[in-house]
Amino acid sequence: MPELKKYKMFIGGEWVDSDTKKTFETLNPEDNKPWAIVPEASASDVDKAVQAAQKAFEGDWPKILPRERAKFLRAIGNKLRDNAELLGKIETIDTGKLYRETNKQANYIAEYYDYYAGMADKVEGTVLPIDKPNIQAITSRIPIGVIAAIVPWNSQMFLTATKLAPALAMGNTVVIKSSELAPAVMFEFAKLIEETGIPKGVVNVITGFGDPCGKALTTHNLVEKVAFTGGPETARHIIRNSAENLSEVSLELGGKSPVAVFDDAHQENAVNGITAGIFGASGQSCIAGSRLYLQKGIYDEFLDKLTKRAEKIKIGAPMDPDTEMGPLSNYKQLEIIEKNIKKTTEQGGKIKCGGERHPFSNEGYYFPPTIIECDNHNLPTAENELFGPVLSVMKFDTENEVIEKMNDNQYGLSSGVYTSDFSRGLRVSNAIRAGITFVNTYRLISPSAPFGGIKDSGYGKEAGMDSIKDYTRAVSYTHLTLPTKA
Repeated sequence: MPELKKYKMFIGGEWVDSDTKKTFETLNPEDNKPWAIVPEASASDVDKAVQAAQKAFEGDWPKILPRERAKFLRAIGNKLRDNAELLGKIETIDTGKLYRETNKQANYIAEYYDYYAGMADKVEGTVLPIDKPNIQAITSRIPIGVIAAIVPWNSQMFLTATKLAPALAMGNTVVIKSSELAPAVMFEFAKLIEETGIPKGVVNVITGFGDPCGKALTTHNLVEKVAFTGGPETARHIIRNSAENLSEVSLELGGKSPVAVFDDAHQENAVNGITAGIFGASGQSCIAGSRLYLQKGIYDEFLDKLTKRAEKIKIGAPMDPDTEMGPLSNYKQLEIIEKNIKKTTEQGGKIKCGGERHPFSNEGYYFPPTIIECDNHNLPTAENELFGPVLSVMKFDTENEVIEKMNDNQYGLSSGVYTSDFSRGLRVSNAIRAGITFVNTYRLISPSAPFGGIKDSGYGKEAGMDSIKDYTRAVSYTHLTLPTKA
């Protein structure tokens, strides 16, 4: 057995073990075997990381000119580009995502740091009209303080960028808690951050389990904001924890995103978008389009095309450039998927393709593209977020009917509409209760476009100007303008 790779935490500009010396192994989803050893942060380690961030915040970091902070952001972006192959490989080994996707994503994520570098000196204050004579009131935006950024195992580099980049641009300091399920790439990223020469303590990277690590971080009295991406149940714990320190909280949570295809849609384009939206990243995306509504007139034809496309997807090793879909990230996801499919078929759901574990590997977490017809859109696979390559397909007749069905879910993160009628696209987009709606495309994002959900999908925005303002606080200054003495 090859020697396991060993990582340390990055706290206050130093590489350290846990003070308890506790470690845990991280597994390769391709073969379910350990490949790296990671320190398990204790409450004491969390405190050290937060104290280091607070010290940096009380130091020069928020005081330096915005254009100087921007230089560090651009340097991080350049490091990402220069090390995209390494970061992509580590993330693929740790999560099972396709290397061709993780490699490209590392390059694209660099644009987020470039974008916020450009925004660092663009956030302005205001002069306010006031209802009293000889008074002038102005506002300014100041950094919040220590930010706790908690990211999940899927797309850690991207979901870190949407928090770290705006936070640093505005002069905050950050403690990143990477997922215990796939933490390795964040420590590789921390090495690159260190190479930029950023002041010690501005960025800290730890990992560990919910208790004590997560709880200690989200209740710490020096943490002023918690930026979390993950599941609703963990989010509820974070909200309760935030009562201890009265920190701000932003939540980017799960989704059960609906997609509607009208009978006038360009079918080939819709098939491509839907395939990428649910089977890309093995369905392990918070915005995966996992509920599909097909208009009655095209239902059979379109479903047949989509099923044939899904059956041709090549499953294999994630490092293989010819592989189109790799394994799931962990065994728990596999169990959840199988349980929900079993319940759905028992309640009348009909499997069009997939539905059982893939024989590609007896040890890895492989599950094929799966399409299930559901007469009732409240069946388990159509109702619950599975975080896997499972698409529930339903029929609709009218525009009002599909809008009602698309909104009939606890989540409100993403949605999609395929139609050649521009007016219909706008009407349906405005009527859907979701943070983002894709029209005639899917799963396309941009640093300048705000992203975030409603309902049980959370609150707060990531990316865009909305996000950068979320990492500041508005303060006002009221001045009495005294008359000049003669």
